[in-house]
Amino acid sequence: MAYTIKGVEPARSPELAEMEAKTGSNNFVRIMAHRPEGMQDFMRLYGTLMGPTALVDRRIREAVYLAVSFVNECSRCISYHTRTALEAGISASEIRQIETENDQHFSPKERTALQFARELTRTCSVADDARYRTQELFSTDEFVELTMIVGLANFTNRFNNGLPVPPEA
Repeated sequence: MAYTIKGVEPARSPELAEMEAKTGSNNFVRIMAHRPEGMQDFMRLYGTLMGPTALVDRRIREAVYLAVSFVNECSRCISYHTRTALEAGISASEIRQIETENDQHFSPKERTALQFARELTRTCSVADDARYRTQELFSTDEFVELTMIVGLANFTNRFNNGLPVPPEA
């Protein structure tokens, strides 16, 4: 049996209780609630980058999150973002293509974002030609946000795989 950290019960954290009232039970957030300020800051950042006020198109955000999660083999994030990717209009076939890194059926902008995300995830750097291609297709603000999304996905993948966070019952 894998070692897991017991999550904070919502009765012990008003912030967690409020969040779960909106989103439902979430072991990721319950474990993060051991550091309540960090949990709250993380949730604000996540909402900014993945929510309705984000600059990068939702379809690209979800595809990138999945690409990073497949590279990092984070089953929890793959499961969650498969659902949100489907909601964002990414088909099951396209999700499989993201998993197998078969990107030729995606738009040039989507392909570039996927390649950028995978390279940054694997090497913690991006070759100049990949960076320039990405900058050509995304505004500066979008490019910064895209890079933050890649970092966010890598953070959640490592948090989930490192502890490990158990699935919801």
